[in-house]
Amino acid sequence: MEIVFLDRKWIPRSVLLDASVPTNSNVGCPSNGIVSSILSSVPPSVISSSEATLGRHLARRLVQIGVSDVFSVPGDFNLTLLDHLIAEPGLKILAAAMSSTQDTPPTATRGPVASVLASSPSRSAGSVSSTPSPALTARTFLSSVIVGGPNSNDYGTNRILHHTIGLPDFSQEFRCFQTVTCYQAVVNNLEDAHEQIDTAISTALKESKPVYISISCNLPGIPHPTFSREPVPFCLAPKVTNQMGLEAAVEAAAAFLNKAVKPVMVGGPKLRVAKACEAFVELADACGYPVAVMPSAKGLVPECHPRFIGTYWGAVSTAFCAEIVESADSYIFAGPIFNDYSSVGYSLLLKKDKAILVQPERVVIGNGPAFGCILMKDFLKALSKRLKCNTTAYENYHRIYVPEGQPLRSDPKEPLRVNVLFQHIQKMLSSETAVIAETGDSWFNCQKLKLPKGCGYEFQMQYGSIGWSVGATLGYAQAVPNKRVISCIGDGSFQVFPAFSYRVLPSPKFGVNAEQVTAQDVSTMIRCEQRTIIFLINNGGYTIEVEIHDGPYNVIKNWNYTGLVDAIHNGEGKCWTTKVVCEEDLINAIETATGSKKDCFCFIEVIAHKDDTSKELLEWGSRVSAANSRPPNLSKIFPSAAKRTASC
Repeated sequence: MEIVFLDRKWIPRSVLLDASVPTNSNVGCPSNGIVSSILSSVPPSVISSSEATLGRHLARRLVQIGVSDVFSVPGDFNLTLLDHLIAEPGLKILAAAMSSTQDTPPTATRGPVASVLASSPSRSAGSVSSTPSPALTARTFLSSVIVGGPNSNDYGTNRILHHTIGLPDFSQEFRCFQTVTCYQAVVNNLEDAHEQIDTAISTALKESKPVYISISCNLPGIPHPTFSREPVPFCLAPKVTNQMGLEAAVEAAAAFLNKAVKPVMVGGPKLRVAKACEAFVELADACGYPVAVMPSAKGLVPECHPRFIGTYWGAVSTAFCAEIVESADSYIFAGPIFNDYSSVGYSLLLKKDKAILVQPERVVIGNGPAFGCILMKDFLKALSKRLKCNTTAYENYHRIYVPEGQPLRSDPKEPLRVNVLFQHIQKMLSSETAVIAETGDSWFNCQKLKLPKGCGYEFQMQYGSIGWSVGATLGYAQAVPNKRVISCIGDGSFQVFPAFSYRVLPSPKFGVNAEQVTAQDVSTMIRCEQRTIIFLINNGGYTIEVEIHDGPYNVIKNWNYTGLVDAIHNGEGKCWTTKVVCEEDLINAIETATGSKKDCFCFIEVIAHKDDTSKELLEWGSRVSAANSRPPNLSKIFPSAAKRTASC
């Protein structure tokens, strides 16, 4: 989960908070099948009237749901609130160098990490700028709470405030967040503040989706009777499966799959939000089918599974994976998202009548029937008991499989090739590491990494945001301090602030924040004493955009990246940087980063040729380009003309 505190002044930085992980590793998810309690019940204690404030209630509530650290950037609308957070013994306030919320949330709490993110900068100029953050979390199934607002006396007046577009309208920020959050609360009076805050936080927990809260800056320190007792721990009723529907769905699915000759199963990204990863593996163990994952589900299914065949990604799949999946006479997709990127420009060779699509609460079998109110994990577990073991498809895979080759050996001091770089990154992976793959060619190179058991992996595809991984690296490393994060980031991504949502805002004023700021997250990484290793791949531009549609706009100004990080370091904290141009340099750099500098933040700039890309990017880029350049459907533009043509 992510909680973001905002004030109008800043572009907020979402900050990952370490959390108390329940025994079932699911925040707000029932372990007993009946109720879900965030913490064990404790008798509510009476609070002295002077301390019965909104700010204290919020701080205590955050601790109660698992928050331990809060990253914040001060702004004039959140200073009083920050005072209350600082006063809470269970919270640790960590100052962030920049408040660019967008990039941290999407992945920092993926998989088993039951954590809470929080940041506390100023409201509208910053919080509207943070709109991409909940947009990303909404698509990757994380929760965020965003807090901050003007003085309550200003609501309903004709006053013009700073951090606005110059109109007496405080709702532009609210409207921006309506489309990317599942609940919005504007707290500008104390009478219903308790209800609004608790409703928002509980909704975030139940839905695993972002919520938006705005708290007027003059309210956090005012006592009110509704806050006179300690917050009662949440007890959230779980979602339950319709048993009759489950039985019917399992019976239909079993009949569909048991008659197939060579069925396969593919895991999708919604396995996570459905908390169905274990159930998926249980089904795989029982049925004998080959197991693949969609690209954005990499890391959700253990790659050490004996029948794991890799990533299914159409024409850019793991070798021999697409052939097995697309030649199957039936396939079960658990939690898929088929968009233009994951379908490689809508070029997947799948047939709906052969597919069982299992969504978090719905099952569709072929062209029908469909069953609702069925939880994915319940369906997969029940189905595992009804399927006949069928290893035919995996046996076919085993017969055609040819092991991958190795990159050509480099000549002494030969310029470093990207495939050689990832060959060495592969050797660094273990159960004590986690990989974060930035948008771009790292998508494809990291997909080819073989993840050891317990190795974390983060990959954000739905929003397709360039630059998200820098903040995600900060958040993930803070959430999982026992793992060393290895981030593969392009130079273009390192420079750019992910700001796609700015294009639709009501005023150009908000665009001033869409500047190159992701690199400033490094300052917070160093300040938090994180041990991350960043491989900055410097190839002079936006390589993924080049392969979709080339032009001069894809070339960027080159930075002295190691010099920039050294300047940010400024001799304070543990930081080590180096620049590599050949394999010998890379070997020495990795030995240092994993040896004498193992407790440092390590920044390794890799100089690569501008045309050195994976073959998968070349294929994917051409197909996505073709999808983007499809000519207009004239029947939609001129429907009457189309009808006349048809009649002729």
